[in-house]
Amino acid sequence: MYLTGRDAGRVAQAVEALPAGGAEVRGEVLDVAEPGAAARLATRLAERHGGVDIVFGNAVMRVGPDDDPRAVVRAYAEVNNFGTTRLLRAFAPLLRDGGRFLVVASSFGTLRHLAPVLHDRFDALSSLDEVDHQVAAWRDAVEDGSARAGDWPGFVNIPSKIGQVAAVRALAAQRRDDDLARGILLAAVCPGMMNTPTSALWWDASTAPSPAEAAKALLDLVFQPADPAHYGELVRYGEVLPWR
Repeated sequence: MYLTGRDAGRVAQAVEALPAGGAEVRGEVLDVAEPGAAARLATRLAERHGGVDIVFGNAVMRVGPDDDPRAVVRAYAEVNNFGTTRLLRAFAPLLRDGGRFLVVASSFGTLRHLAPVLHDRFDALSSLDEVDHQVAAWRDAVEDGSARAGDWPGFVNIPSKIGQVAAVRALAAQRRDDDLARGILLAAVCPGMMNTPTSALWWDASTAPSPAEAAKALLDLVFQPADPAHYGELVRYGEVLPWR
């Protein structure tokens, strides 16, 4: 098992803090915002192990209510969105039979949170390149201020999460038949509200589950038999959230 992060010291501390007696955990430095980092790690793991069984894509940049979207959107999209598509490109081809690739997203990642005039930007995209193109167009519109005059939501998390789910859907459309035949599950996952410092910036999350408690729903998708209805979808607590 590999635990990754962009800071070598924090990765080492996290590995050391894990309880003894379980799976062997190795730390690896991975900054998904660096264009070639995911591919390099995927190559190393393929050389060591021949493939991968489970991938969680959970990199996220923290943003608060006081942050100016124009100032943060470039770095935000680089981590949340381009980081996601880099992981998908690098690791999906390495999945073994019965594998799982789960992208942690949000219930905001559905088209109902976007103005109908913008739905075509993310609906029925056929490749990760197309997803990246649409995310870049949104990022540029936020950065130059033109998004304010349009129909884009002011909360950058919404288009970003929709972009993540669109990426899963685009890749799933390409891989569906082969993956289902091999028992592979590729899906986006909403873990629900969690009690984290980032959530507390926006909402009262004091009664929400801890990250460890919220992780159970993700682990259920890993250890239970793959449900074909979940494939390529956004799943929350075992149920599919409608895309449209």
